[in-house]
Amino acid sequence: MLRFIYILACLLLMFMPMDMEAGNPDRQGESGAAQLLMNPWARSAGLHGMNTANIYGVESLRINVAGLVRVEQTQIIASHTRYLQGTDIGLNAVGVAQKIGKNGAMGINIMAVDLGDIPITTEAQPGGTGGVYSPALFNLGLSYAHMFENKVSVGVTFRFVSESIQDVAASSFALDAGVQYVTGPQDNLKIGISLRNVGAPMTFKGQGLSETGLNPDGQNNYNLTYFQRAQKLELPSMVNIGASYDFVINPKNRLTILGNFTANSFSQDQIGAGAEYAFNNMFMLRGAYRFEFGSTADGGEKAPVYTGVSAGVSIEVPLKKGSNNTFGIDYAYRHTKLWSGSHTIALRFNL
Repeated sequence: MLRFIYILACLLLMFMPMDMEAGNPDRQGESGAAQLLMNPWARSAGLHGMNTANIYGVESLRINVAGLVRVEQTQIIASHTRYLQGTDIGLNAVGVAQKIGKNGAMGINIMAVDLGDIPITTEAQPGGTGGVYSPALFNLGLSYAHMFENKVSVGVTFRFVSESIQDVAASSFALDAGVQYVTGPQDNLKIGISLRNVGAPMTFKGQGLSETGLNPDGQNNYNLTYFQRAQKLELPSMVNIGASYDFVINPKNRLTILGNFTANSFSQDQIGAGAEYAFNNMFMLRGAYRFEFGSTADGGEKAPVYTGVSAGVSIEVPLKKGSNNTFGIDYAYRHTKLWSGSHTIALRFNL
């Protein structure tokens, strides 16, 4: 346990930015790369992403990379999210996790945000020019995790983030780090902490930030091209601290309860709890509730988009009788204050 505390302290001291301020509503909306706050995976979405302590495999690449090492061999997940149903926004993600030796694992995942086609408008043609554009938002992560003999696992993710339209673009690199500790007679108790989205600020650049104006000296009448300097945008860094406990009723039935606290740099802090029931590791039902500090009880203007409730279900079956290779389908629903919630479905292969 002392080794766990030592590793945890080292990670936080190494990676936590000195200017990080948790739960600061005055800075809300000032960060960039909001795509880093979107969770495209179904199982963790059904728990509002609060399974920091017990998440594993591909989905850990988004929540707590330390759980990557608990993958048994090879895991592949492809996922699609109807984000805020009614806005025509979609999230598409693919991830692969691979066990390396006894105590290591590597993973890679890519997530893209589909914002659809947006009409091009100008001051002269506010009704539209007839053309459209589609913003390209995506991030690519490469991860590694290692488990020590005393059941402490640590992991790190290096993530490339890009956002662009046809004439303006911005990019940056982000770092995630995490720790998980497992103990108990049947590894029932799990504790996890993760630091996410720490990296260099993003700055938009490109021809779209230029404009033409008259020569300022007033003597010669000709035009000059001016390039506007865009403001730097910080990444939405956060810290997650969670714990979970497995109640193993019998070899075929398990009930897991979990809790999680999230400290955000650019919004209010969040706290929540959830539960997951599993039958024979083939059928899983889960649900959670998350509360944001400072939000109003009646879901008014201060309430977050996700008002608190999430739920999900998973079905996993062997690919062949007597084989450890399995195929699964995961679904999650997250209720939202506006629109008609977010729906996520994923296909999972354990090979």
